[in-house]
Amino acid sequence: MRVVETVDLRKVYPNGVEALRGVTLSLGPRIPCIIGRNGAGKTTLVRVLSTQLRPTSGTARVMGLDVVKDRDRLRKLVCSVPQEARPMGVASPYEHVVMYLVARGWSFSEASRAARRALREVGLGEFMDTATDELSGGMKRKVFVAMAVAAQAELTFLDEPTAGLDPVSRLETWGLIRELKSNIVLTTHDMEEARTLCDYIVLLDSGRVVTEGTYDQLMAPLKGRVRVEGYGDLMVGRLRVSYMRPEEAKALLDEGLKVTIRPVSLDDVFIVNGLIPPSEEEGGEVDEG
Repeated sequence: MRVVETVDLRKVYPNGVEALRGVTLSLGPRIPCIIGRNGAGKTTLVRVLSTQLRPTSGTARVMGLDVVKDRDRLRKLVCSVPQEARPMGVASPYEHVVMYLVARGWSFSEASRAARRALREVGLGEFMDTATDELSGGMKRKVFVAMAVAAQAELTFLDEPTAGLDPVSRLETWGLIRELKSNIVLTTHDMEEARTLCDYIVLLDSGRVVTEGTYDQLMAPLKGRVRVEGYGDLMVGRLRVSYMRPEEAKALLDEGLKVTIRPVSLDDVFIVNGLIPPSEEEGGEVDEG
């Protein structure tokens, strides 16, 4: 069964902003990933799919259920960890997880056991009774990951799950995500995270699907090439990016040209599609030759 299916999904906010502009998707089980820059529409899409927002038009089905018509049934099957979630400072991690599970219909005793187990799994065992306003930003983020671990939902939406985490905590969280028993839909602007965790990748920009496929499929147009960066004579101060075979790039260096040669990555999928990758503040002209 496809875990997510959308057809011409659109969301227009009351202020006129078009966050989703005809998104059509069919995502299979395990860990599909939606990548894109900030403002691409990733969070809005997750909020629609997890029934937190009503779409303006189009259709969306999650686990075979319509996000509008079957909203109440669907909410029992899915768990969402939103990017903008903020813990209540006076409540402890344990209290956060227990309250979340009880709200999902768990008994207090079941919620208590699951909360303690999940908090230990995410590395918050010794802090489970500490007020969250005394925790670091990364540890606060782990509280919400613990909610997802404890919920054991059929489908978990993770919106930027490692935002704000230090490198060690990020690797630990990746391990926890892989061990989750539920299906997962993950959004991120971290290309390393997408490459490491996801078996299918959708590139979203300005509320539209730009391209999609497995990592190998997305990288296929760049196979056997390297990324070459330099400054064109007619474009003073403007970075030019080209893709060429390694021997062609080496020839430029041999000619004494000042260029930088890099291996290609998911960032370059953005560039060849005419977009600025999330990791770069400034873009340049793209030459796909």
